[in-house]
Amino acid sequence: MISIISQAFLDLKGSLDEAKAQEGAIMGVAEAFAKSIKDGGTVFICGNGGSAAEAQHFAAEFVGRFLRERPGLPAVSLSADTSKLTAIGNDYGYDEVFARQLAALSRPGDCLWAMSTSGTSPNVLKALAVAKERGLFSILMCGRSLQDPTIATQVLYSPAPSTPRIQELHLLYGHLICHLVDEILFSKAP
Repeated sequence: MISIISQAFLDLKGSLDEAKAQEGAIMGVAEAFAKSIKDGGTVFICGNGGSAAEAQHFAAEFVGRFLRERPGLPAVSLSADTSKLTAIGNDYGYDEVFARQLAALSRPGDCLWAMSTSGTSPNVLKALAVAKERGLFSILMCGRSLQDPTIATQVLYSPAPSTPRIQELHLLYGHLICHLVDEILFSKAP
């Protein structure tokens, strides 16, 4: 059992070292989100399973607060409304649950923050396609590989060997984005 724990720490440490290459991309995402919010835009967030939980988590960090007291920031988890999810899934198919919401709710200048550890979730890819059609800034947080990296404005890869380690990197990336958005929008520095 100790070997399982040791291996998890080793895998995460190696993944963190590799993930440092994403620093510039993370900063670019934070700047795009901050600009959108400053201009009256909303950040829509989606994912399945653990990524759905993170979508709700990151929306809460924006609407509530992250580390500082500040006004709430406009963010919506497309994974959170069970009535919409089940109605759309029933009437149009599960592949449409995020795309249909994004098409109905988003406006020019908004952003889509999508998560898929595999990078192949059909409902996430369809939401990204809607974001692209509508000219929204979009990011996809995924694992090591992606069939079509042009599906999103920015892809944040998690160079990890397993789904749990990928999700742990997504959590780190998400917290960094929340922190940086706060700093961009509310730092008193000149």
